[in-house]
Amino acid sequence: MTLKRRIDGVTEIPPTAGLPILLGDLLTPWRANFAESAAEHIGVSHAGLECSGTACLVVILSAMRQGSARRSVVVPAYTCPLVVFAVLHCGLRVRVCDLSVDSFELDPAALRAVCDDDTLAIIPVHLAGRVANLDEVIAIARQCNAYVIEDAAQSFGAQRGGTSIGLQGDAGFFSFAAGKGLSLYEGGLWIARDATMQNALALASKQAIPRKPSIEALRCLQLAGYAALYRPLPLRFVYGWPLRRALRRGDAVEAVGDNFSADIPLHRVSAWRRSVGCNALQRLTNFHAALAAQAARRLPDLAKLSGVKVFGDRPGRQGVWPSFLLLMPSKATRDAVMLRLWGARLGVTRMFVNALPDYAYLHDFIASADVPNARDFAARSLTISNSLWLDDERFQQIVKTLEDVLFRDETPLPT
Repeated sequence: MTLKRRIDGVTEIPPTAGLPILLGDLLTPWRANFAESAAEHIGVSHAGLECSGTACLVVILSAMRQGSARRSVVVPAYTCPLVVFAVLHCGLRVRVCDLSVDSFELDPAALRAVCDDDTLAIIPVHLAGRVANLDEVIAIARQCNAYVIEDAAQSFGAQRGGTSIGLQGDAGFFSFAAGKGLSLYEGGLWIARDATMQNALALASKQAIPRKPSIEALRCLQLAGYAALYRPLPLRFVYGWPLRRALRRGDAVEAVGDNFSADIPLHRVSAWRRSVGCNALQRLTNFHAALAAQAARRLPDLAKLSGVKVFGDRPGRQGVWPSFLLLMPSKATRDAVMLRLWGARLGVTRMFVNALPDYAYLHDFIASADVPNARDFAARSLTISNSLWLDDERFQQIVKTLEDVLFRDETPLPT
């Protein structure tokens, strides 16, 4: 056995392509103006840094509810459960909206049905680095005088018509959590279209986000650990082992990391973590270019798969490529693929396990809803990592597995 094969046998590909933190990022002189640097990077005039994408959403909702009697927030029926807890944290009510068929985007007809004069905001999502079409969402929001908040947690750097996403609606936010491209281990950035909203968000941040040195000290230690362990060899132990343990128990929610709590940590980000982010930000343009080039090489192989929808960019949109989002022909084919590849150390996983009404721990917080398209999307979707550590040989192993499962599904039974 060659040295390469021995090393490959103990490596773990992360589920998304995160920018590794280098030793120099931790040790170089402090640059505490991360929000300004991040705003400049995506070409916006102003941005605010918070301790997580969820905290950004709390700040945005807190600002929007000031002076308004409206208390309902519309969210996609397939999205991160933390969105629900952010809405509840602000004393607001969640209304789930179904998706369009074979899409992660909100269904316009369903959206019109759930919006009314109590709707404060609508939160569409740019999922897996892809750029959603928001034209109809914004038109519907304007008809009922609701705000639009773009959930771009996984899409920092994505653009629409040469402009950063997050500015077509009234506000938007990004996440810098572990593995989400640029990472502060935990962190988030909010942006807004006009100065009035920017000022309201800045004021809401001062009012809603306290200083908690003990939590921030823990985040600093976690960021240092992330810098050391976000590598193919140690990831087998810190990510791979817990994943496979959850799979052996049949706990898909735990395997994906969908187990969330209503207790949202809110605290200020320290100067040191802001400095680390500034240092890493200097490499992000080249990193995104490398991911885009790799995606361009690999998308044709995925596009050849019979009956599989591979999400890409529409004309005029330029997403980012942390992973590939696929919609399989059926739940059976998706499950067959996951049986062979989930836990195989190749970076294949699921985005979210369920539609929101189907998480047991959310039953007390949101009403049951008829959301067949969201449930279908949850049942048929999977993601493939676009990490630069996933070499061509292992990527072709994934493609071959997909082909084998699809061929078996299409082969007629003998008569």
